[in-house]
Amino acid sequence: MNNTYSKPCLVFGIVFVVIGIGVFAVRLIHPGPYIAPGTGATFAGLASIALGAILLWARALKAWSWVVVGVAAAVAVPSAWFSTFGEFEEVVTLYVPAPQNAELRLWIVDRDNRPWVGMVREKALTHDLHERELTLLRNGQMQCVVPVFHDDRPTAKAIHAMKVEKYRAARIAGAMGFYPLEATESTVVLRLDPCAADPWNNQS
Repeated sequence: MNNTYSKPCLVFGIVFVVIGIGVFAVRLIHPGPYIAPGTGATFAGLASIALGAILLWARALKAWSWVVVGVAAAVAVPSAWFSTFGEFEEVVTLYVPAPQNAELRLWIVDRDNRPWVGMVREKALTHDLHERELTLLRNGQMQCVVPVFHDDRPTAKAIHAMKVEKYRAARIAGAMGFYPLEATESTVVLRLDPCAADPWNNQS
């Protein structure tokens, strides 16, 4: 094995490892409980770390090996980057109880003194979010909320536009084709109303 690094192996190896580690480490910047990445983000992060480790271990690659690395990187690295960069701005967690037992990481905006989140319709229906008491983690504080489902196009488009305006990651990812800059037909939004009785009110 060659004992010296080729410059591309060294540079890309370090970049891929840093991006992969970032998927997991960036979540620590937010106050409150640490939320592990979802399945897709976890796969992308681990794949990026693995690609970087391979480049650093190999030190130099032949042309055909770079083709393989390039294809794998095109699948894993953009997703890992988006998962990391998207966490640098405000991100909340919506805890969904049994039977789904899900922890949804979401961007959030405020309109008419209410927080709003958005997602694809299938995700909202799968987790049965409409008018159900859930726990929201925002800025390190837990609160009880009741999501109210809105799928009318004017509201969905307005809330989505607010997210794109608020989040730099959304604009960059949209320009790269990873995120819709305008609400699609499958986009729904949910207004998070406070619960009638919030069990978290007495928590410090």
